[in-house]
Amino acid sequence: MTGIDDSMVNVRYLVDDVQASIDFYTTHFGFAVRTAHVPAFADVTRGQLRLLLAGPTSSAARPMPDGTKPAPGGWNRLHFIVADVAAEVERLRAAGVHFRSDVVSGPGGQQIVLDDPSGNPIELFTPAG
Repeated sequence: MTGIDDSMVNVRYLVDDVQASIDFYTTHFGFAVRTAHVPAFADVTRGQLRLLLAGPTSSAARPMPDGTKPAPGGWNRLHFIVADVAAEVERLRAAGVHFRSDVVSGPGGQQIVLDDPSGNPIELFTPAG
């Protein structure tokens, strides 16, 4: 493919409320607003990650030809590597963030899954060692 700018990783999340999602990602994870067309769409960036927040009135939320309606809250997720999972959990719980699980330890490290305001999952992960 030619003419494609691949300097950023682009991830689209369907969200219930674009403004609530902007507030969540900028407040809790240090994203910056790139563009905002509330209530339909916004995109926020953090480093080389561009997160596209598609609201119910966005083109990404239109039904598929078979009638299936795209919706938030699946299990594919953003994966953030953090220095200390326990400290991040404490910080985010104090801010009222909802967690899907407790911290799980495995041979590769520790992880926990939390929800954004629309129920889209985010994994925090601290590598072992």
